[in-house]
Amino acid sequence: MKITSVILAGGKNLRLGRNKALESINGKSLIERVIERLSPLSNRILIVTSREGVDLPVAGKAEILADIYPGKGPLGGIYTGLTASRSSRCIVVACDMPFLNTRLLGYMVKLSRDFDAVVPRLDGEMLEPLHAIYSKKCLDSIRATLEQDQLRTYSFFNAVRVRYLERAECQKFDPQLLSFFNINFPADLDRAIALAPEVDVGRNSLVQN
Repeated sequence: MKITSVILAGGKNLRLGRNKALESINGKSLIERVIERLSPLSNRILIVTSREGVDLPVAGKAEILADIYPGKGPLGGIYTGLTASRSSRCIVVACDMPFLNTRLLGYMVKLSRDFDAVVPRLDGEMLEPLHAIYSKKCLDSIRATLEQDQLRTYSFFNAVRVRYLERAECQKFDPQLLSFFNINFPADLDRAIALAPEVDVGRNSLVQN
């Protein structure tokens, strides 16, 4: 079952100091790596960004949308992507996650048939709401929280049916939990560049088998 994927790319990149989506990791830009990992699961890929970022170079591999709720953070981006989706459910990820695991995301898509949201939960209460599946049934609840300026990404979770994935369940597909590695600072980028050759070799081996 292929569904719409939404990539959130509307951040201001203040901590890195430049557009992280265009940083090169093992020969590909960060945004290209994210698109590549979502493509096997997706019939459509949407990139939600600020009005200033709509010229992001993605060579026709994805559609770029300006955020409906500018300045409202990732929650506004999720709302924009869900609104534009033709699918009843969407994979939603951040643009700065270079090691997304297609098998883990596919498993989450399957689980989503019986829930409004599927969200990893690592180490008790540490949620990963920007590596999740959301149903259009979440739209009303998200809009209500946005209009109340409750901008935490999980603000609407108590109003919808959420299936949480605990650490051990995620590790069946991604033992090192690199799916959730994201890039905020130059040191994170350096680590991603160092890790990428080995991670990519392992991923290519899985694809070929």
